[in-house]
Order: sequence, then structure tokens, then C-alpha cells
Amino acid sequence: MKENSEKSAPAAGWGGRSWTRRLYDWVLHWADTPYGAPALFVLAVVESSFFPIPPDPLILALGISKPKKAIWYATLCTVGSVLGGAIGYMIGYFFIESVGMTIIEIYGLAAKYGMIKELYQQWNAVVVLVAGVSPIPYKVFTIAAGAFKVSFFTFILASIVGRGVRFFAEGLLIYWYGERIRGFMERYTSWIGWAFAIMLVGGFVAVKFLLR
Repeated sequence: MKENSEKSAPAAGWGGRSWTRRLYDWVLHWADTPYGAPALFVLAVVESSFFPIPPDPLILALGISKPKKAIWYATLCTVGSVLGGAIGYMIGYFFIESVGMTIIEIYGLAAKYGMIKELYQQWNAVVVLVAGVSPIPYKVFTIAAGAFKVSFFTFILASIVGRGVRFFAEGLLIYWYGERIRGFMERYTSWIGWAFAIMLVGGFVAVKFLLR
């Protein structure tokens, strides 16, 4: 698995392999163990609340090895990610000053916190939808949703849709095409995410315009 995943791993830092690259390789190694599926679920949970490596590379590695289980892996990923998003929401709701802002600062978005607040004020749950599908750090927006007191029920629904669209799209592609889809997904996963995000926002804007 490792040899085929080199292209999509983060670039190496000064003096050799960066910590993100080592972390990425550690995540991928679970695909070659009997604990791949549980590891995928745990990764989906922690990635939505604080962990830097997304579950997409692991779902790809697991799915390629067992394409018929790709939908099951997508389900695990979606459920885990929504659960992790709820944890991120609680961090923002109860611990934004002590824990939440530290996580946001780690991802270099503290200066954008005011802008994120404006996005939530204007678009509410649509922000969660876009963050759930696109490559931007989802955990920052789950924490912010709690900090800005977005309706928890609405947040969960938006998370289910956003994360579900992302992971089931990947799962279906793997299920249908197997090994043949590997190169495409390694190169264009981010672009696919942005395309879905644009379609979601476009659809929401269209509905809002029609209902005016």
C-alpha cells in the first residue's frame, strides 16, 4: 500500500520526511493490518474534531484491497465523522477559549475566526455542508459551529449530508471501478470535494432565490 500512496502524501519538510508525512504513513499502515476498519472509524472521529490527517487515504487503501466492502467503509467513515463533528461542536460550545481556539490556532486560522463567524451568521448550516464536502479543515468549522451556537440538530443534519456525500461518492467510485480508480482519486480528491461543495452552495442559493 505504501508504495502506491506516495504521490498523495504530504511533502517532506526540512532534513527529510516531515512529521505530517510520517503521520500519513502511520495512518496508511492500518490498511495492511486486521484492524483497518476500526482504525478507519477512529480516524474519522478524531479527524472531525482535532486530528490533521483526513480518512480519505485510508478509505481508498482499504477499498482498493476489498472493493465490495467500499460502501461499508464509507458508512463507517460517515458515522465516525458525524460523531467526531459532534465532539468538535461540544469543544466549541463549552471549551472554545481553553481548547477550541488552540486547535484553530494550530491550523493557522485564528486570524480568520471573525470571517468564519460572519459566514455562519449569513449561511448557518450551509457552512457545515461545504466544510463537510470540501478539503478545508472540517474540525475548525465543527468547533466554530459550537462556539457560535448553531442549532445542534441542524448541525448534525448538515454533517450527515456533507460527510455522507463526500465519503459515499468515494465509496461508490471504488466499488464500481476498484483498482482502476486509484490514480484518479489520488490526484483529484480535492477537486472532487470542491466540485460537490460548489454544487451544494449553488443549489442552496437557487432554492433561496426561488423562494424569495
